[in-house]
Amino acid sequence: MLPTGLTKGTEVINDYDIKDIALADEGLARIEWADRDMPVLAKIRARFERERPLEGVRIGACLHVTTETANLIRTLVAGGAEVRLCASNPLSTQDDTAASLVRDFNVSVYAIKGEDTETYYKHVDAVIDFKPQITIDDGADVVGRVHESRRDALDYIIGGAEETTTGVIRLAAMAADGALEYPIIAVNDAKTKHFFDNRYGTGQSTLDGIIRLTNRLLAGRTFVISGYGWCGKGLAMRARGMGCQVIVCEVDPTAALEAHMDGFAVMPREEAAKHADIWVTVTGNLNVIDDVCYENMKDGAIICNSGHFNSEINIPWLEEHAVKSEEIKPMVVEYTMADGRTIILLAEGRLVNLSGAEGHPANVMDMSFANHALCAEYLLAHANEMEPKVYDVPEAIDEKVARLKLETLGIEIDTLTDEQIEYMNSWNMGTV
Repeated sequence: MLPTGLTKGTEVINDYDIKDIALADEGLARIEWADRDMPVLAKIRARFERERPLEGVRIGACLHVTTETANLIRTLVAGGAEVRLCASNPLSTQDDTAASLVRDFNVSVYAIKGEDTETYYKHVDAVIDFKPQITIDDGADVVGRVHESRRDALDYIIGGAEETTTGVIRLAAMAADGALEYPIIAVNDAKTKHFFDNRYGTGQSTLDGIIRLTNRLLAGRTFVISGYGWCGKGLAMRARGMGCQVIVCEVDPTAALEAHMDGFAVMPREEAAKHADIWVTVTGNLNVIDDVCYENMKDGAIICNSGHFNSEINIPWLEEHAVKSEEIKPMVVEYTMADGRTIILLAEGRLVNLSGAEGHPANVMDMSFANHALCAEYLLAHANEMEPKVYDVPEAIDEKVARLKLETLGIEIDTLTDEQIEYMNSWNMGTV
């Protein structure tokens, strides 16, 4: 049963489901700490407070409930929106952050770290019950739920935005099948998102999660990465910087060639399994670490995932074929195989950077969430003109976020002269 009737000033919040409201003081301190490193979002929030572009709009968000997300939610609320938030991953919630959002910012939050699958989907349904006009997803679980079993929600949703690669893949499949019923902006694909958040955020935070959970020295280890998209590139870069020998597994020939040209070993997964000390999946696909990998892994191999869903690792196979499993420490489970080899799974195969650490640093999430705030404003103004398909972030928004970021960093850049603009727009000016 949900706690009810929390009083904040003259307002009363009746709907939320969190671990403990008493954690709010600690959560507020951490939210404000993250805000210090999110100057772009702060600038947008200041404008939103003046202009109130989202006045009265209901926004349903399914995101990682972290301090960085809290500052996005604060910005949407500053713009006049009513927001209801649930977690996009059962292990990524920061319970103190959730408490502060409820107490200090009047946001209905449905998120408890470690919640089971049944509770997770009850929380997703609670967001849908809010009758949101705009959805913001990290993994497309709200969108998927709406289209599969909560189609009543389609009567009031005008558009949405998606934060991560896995969600964009799901949405693109829905659009290709003609199943998508409202427009979605793929925030993940903004240049100011995937060039920075995916590459630098995932690269740093994934290693942070692995180190916090295992306290293993990375230097000298063989580090296998499945997937060489922007997340994989960032992770490979950081792992090499920590002294690892890096192997990349890929199915895309161009990405594999790029990994090779970047100086990394490239090989099939069954061969990579023979060498892996640590293996991370960042693909957005299913059963990337599978039986052919387990059968070839050496004793003591550590496996984890930094893609969105834990289905990237075939955990059921591991549980079925292991003769013993033991939780060595929180979120570190050792499986013993019939031949005596051990395989160590981190964070239940869920996002290791958010489960084992705090996720991406605020500075890089500043740009990703700035895109979300501006795209919510854009959707409100343009959704009626948009077809039910997946859209890129408007170029003007992407460029605005980049310029704001440079401004906050005190960096100035050149501008084209009139002569240069004319030259760029001409076709009959060549060698002189």
